[in-house]
Amino acid sequence: MPTVMTHAVVPLALGWALGSRVIDRRLLVAGALAAILPDADVVAFKLGIAYADDFGHRGASHSFAFAMLIAALGALAARWLRAPPWTAAVWLFVCTVSHPLLDALTDGGLGVALYWPWSDQRIFAPWRPIEVSPIGARFFSARGLEVLWSEARWIAVPALAVGLLGATMRQWLPRSERAQ
Repeated sequence: MPTVMTHAVVPLALGWALGSRVIDRRLLVAGALAAILPDADVVAFKLGIAYADDFGHRGASHSFAFAMLIAALGALAARWLRAPPWTAAVWLFVCTVSHPLLDALTDGGLGVALYWPWSDQRIFAPWRPIEVSPIGARFFSARGLEVLWSEARWIAVPALAVGLLGATMRQWLPRSERAQ
């Protein structure tokens, strides 16, 4: 898995690209938390649930079904999130599903149960450039720095480039279109 804080980079960069008129600060924070949430499944280890089980690490919480559940909860909380229900739902779905998609790009683990409950198969992307972050990794060790460098190269820098590009493009829009 990429480190927990790296999962939050994707929604933060997308939110920057779209701007606060589209993604309110509350919705932005909810998206960052939604992108981190699938890794709460590590508590399964403490409960004696095996990594490869449906509710183990990278299991059900790393699925499209889980992302749809979070999206539905977002639609219900749309007023509090200061967004229309569809905006909240789509945003939270994208943010949540970014997590297993990034995990599928790592070079370790058992893959992600992206299609759970329809399939128990754990999958990886065909291209896996991101160094897997061992659970409980020490970031200031040689291995930890290697993982952080990999995440910066493959996730943080491209995400921030997208954010900067979107923010720059918004500035080029005529003032009347920016207000919409």
